[in-house]
Amino acid sequence: MELLGWIVIGLLAGALAKLIMPGRDPGGCIVTMLLGIAGALLAGFLGRLAGFYAPGQSAGFIAAVLGAIVILILYRFFAGRR
Repeated sequence: MELLGWIVIGLLAGALAKLIMPGRDPGGCIVTMLLGIAGALLAGFLGRLAGFYAPGQSAGFIAAVLGAIVILILYRFFAGRR
C-alpha cells in the first residue's frame, strides 16, 4: 500500500513539476510523470538519510515536487545533449 501512495504522489508531483517547468521535454508527459515518481522516491530517500522521515513514512508532497523538479532538470540536461 505504501508503494501505491508513492506512485500517486509521484504522478501528481510530476504533473506539478511539468507545470512549474514548462517546455519541450524529450520524453513527453508520461516520462515527466515517471520522473515525478522517481522524484518522490528520491525525496523520501534523502529525507530518511537526513532524518526528516521515519522508516516507512513517505515524503511530503512539497518534497516530492522538489525532487521531481531536480530529476526533470537533470533529465533535460542529459537528454538535451544528444
